Amino acid sequence: MVGAMLGDFVKANDVLDYPPEIAREILLHRHVDSYTDSHPVVREARELFGEGRRRYAGIVLDVFYDHELSRHWDAWCDTPRHALIAQFYRALQAHEAILPLRLREMLPYLVRQDWLGSYATFEGVEGTVVRVSRRLSRNGELLRDGIGDLVRHRDAIAAGFERFFPDLVRFAEGRREELLTSSA
Repeated sequence: MVGAMLGDFVKANDVLDYPPEIAREILLHRHVDSYTDSHPVVREARELFGEGRRRYAGIVLDVFYDHELSRHWDAWCDTPRHALIAQFYRALQAHEAILPLRLREMLPYLVRQDWLGSYATFEGVEGTVVRVSRRLSRNGELLRDGIGDLVRHRDAIAAGFERFFPDLVRFAEGRREELLTSSA
């Protein structure tokens, strides 16, 4: 769980600074991101975003896909969503000492405001996109404007998620197995 979150915060050169099981999950996160970005369904969905906003469409789609996963959680996971989120927060807090500074600073807000739980609502999607846009050094408004594209094409993007996600699950399971085998 910790490595999955660190994938967005740790530079490639720093992966080996972490325990092997966390480093493996950081690498898996990177593989999942690459697979997602190159998947035909995701590429089609990016094309639904207006010119200038396509560059940021991947971020908006990633957040919206988390929303779709939240909406259909029971189809994909036997553990109740709220229980897994609580476990995730506890894992991050237990490993706080090894988290990068930026994540350590965000952690109290992430937990107190239940950022992961907020994906269950579309308002949570909007709030997350706004929060991420503030961290961009420039063009945050293009990321925020992507919400309008998402609203206009929400049904098509949601249908695409249903086609994409089973492929992603298979990919992640296979890649995790490869990473476990190669490190054994």
